[in-house]
Amino acid sequence: MQLQKYLEISQADSKDAFRRLLVSFAHEMGFGLVSSVLVVERKGMDPSYLYVGNRPQAFEALSADAEMAKKDPVLTRLQENGFPFSYDQNFYLEHGAVELWEHAAQFGYKTGLSVAMRLPGNKQLLLGVDREAPLPQSEEAVTRLIADLQLLAVHCQDVAQRLHTPVQAPQELPKLTPRELEVLKWAMEGKSAWMTGQIMAVSENTVKFHLRNVLQKLAVSSKHMAVLKAISVGLI
Repeated sequence: MQLQKYLEISQADSKDAFRRLLVSFAHEMGFGLVSSVLVVERKGMDPSYLYVGNRPQAFEALSADAEMAKKDPVLTRLQENGFPFSYDQNFYLEHGAVELWEHAAQFGYKTGLSVAMRLPGNKQLLLGVDREAPLPQSEEAVTRLIADLQLLAVHCQDVAQRLHTPVQAPQELPKLTPRELEVLKWAMEGKSAWMTGQIMAVSENTVKFHLRNVLQKLAVSSKHMAVLKAISVGLI
């Protein structure tokens, strides 16, 4: 495969473009179907499966069935072991799930290749290509296809996360008055309200008044938390 093809995929600027490039790449490999799934795991919740590909619409219902997905030996193996592998009817038969293969085969999912990549933030990219025809008999040819798929997964990992993860708008920094900032800086130095008042030539109550305003603006409950938050957002 040409390097340019991989680069185009890694630079896709929309899900539609990503899908189109993936399908084109799969066709060049000799596969009619392709699936890219970004799995996002969250503590105490079922994983989210964020899909891009060209699975037939009539196959959507089975793919979206969480219980059926748990029984799919291909998904199970991918989530347990990310190494690339091939599968066909015999693979499903060996894992006691031939009925899943029989259903999927109606839509062109008779044989395929899959690979998984672990990503930061409890994420995993699952990538697979499928077709009706058997894989080549030549071990060298199959190895070449697997190598192409692995390299494709490397170029898909960043774009899949970028397109599926919304960019959060930067939060506006709270506006502290010069007096509030001065009080906060002395709190960072470990000064009490009384000592800060002596330094600033104001009453202890005035210092406490400024501190209350700081806590409210920073949405924290103590001056220690206020100092930590102010440091983290670059206020002090």
